[in-house]
Amino acid sequence: MRARRYKIACLAGDGIGPELMAEASRAVEAVSRLHGFAVDEVHVPFGGDAVRRFGHPLPPATREACREADAVLIAATREPALEGVKAELDLTWRVTRVRLSREGDVALVSPVAEDAEQLAIERAFRLARERRAKVTSVGTSQEWFTAVQAATERHEGVIVEHVAVETVLPILAADPARFDVIATQEVFAEALSNMAAFAHEDVRMVASGRMSSTGMGIFGPTHGSAPEIAGQGVANPMAMLLAASVMLGEGLGERAAAQTLERGVATAIEDGVRTPDLVQTGPAATTRQFMDVLLAGLPSARRDTEFAA
Repeated sequence: MRARRYKIACLAGDGIGPELMAEASRAVEAVSRLHGFAVDEVHVPFGGDAVRRFGHPLPPATREACREADAVLIAATREPALEGVKAELDLTWRVTRVRLSREGDVALVSPVAEDAEQLAIERAFRLARERRAKVTSVGTSQEWFTAVQAATERHEGVIVEHVAVETVLPILAADPARFDVIATQEVFAEALSNMAAFAHEDVRMVASGRMSSTGMGIFGPTHGSAPEIAGQGVANPMAMLLAASVMLGEGLGERAAAQTLERGVATAIEDGVRTPDLVQTGPAATTRQFMDVLLAGLPSARRDTEFAA
């Protein structure tokens, strides 16, 4: 059997982007080796880095690499040049993942293109079947309710609830683990994502993916480039790793590998390995130290046996 092989365009950009991308590359290489597939990475200039080297934030070679890739992994989704990448890809729906260090996570699915509500709803139900089989619908139009009802009939066994946005928002802030998959209209997506990412005491990792109907998409963390700590080796890599996991699971269909990576992150946190932004007093781990612990624990974080000897 021919080994599964994927091509990923990696856009590191400025600030902490290069160091986070380097660690994400280490993680993707390690987890892909564990799960029996290969990833070819193409690292291309992007954003401020591209401006300094080529005089443009999105050079032709970068555009071409993104068009030809199976997925695009980006280290800073707030870079304005990303809009140029989005414009050349047929992106129709979005998933935002918010993972909690202590208990579970929540996924929010929404359309990002006109006439894509039915597709987004279908993707939300498919995702729920891979998780805890529960969909929370947040929408107001009759067309939305009709599409959710049709999906409910197609996906027997998935529990569906319809909840008003004003009811969902405070629960997301206080107890996001109450939800599994939230399917929402585009008009509510940003507010729900922002509230889900808002942490009181728990550590929350947030990443998103914008995808086409075929699965090709752009994946990245929701934080900025943090130039004030760039090059110090203290950046928190967890959201970047969650973005890599979303890419593996939703973009490439390698869900077992995605789950292994996420368990590796959770185990490292449980072991008390935390970067300075998560430590109030006492010693903190560097980015590389966190990654070394995570990579060492990946084999034991694997739960499937699809390629076990």
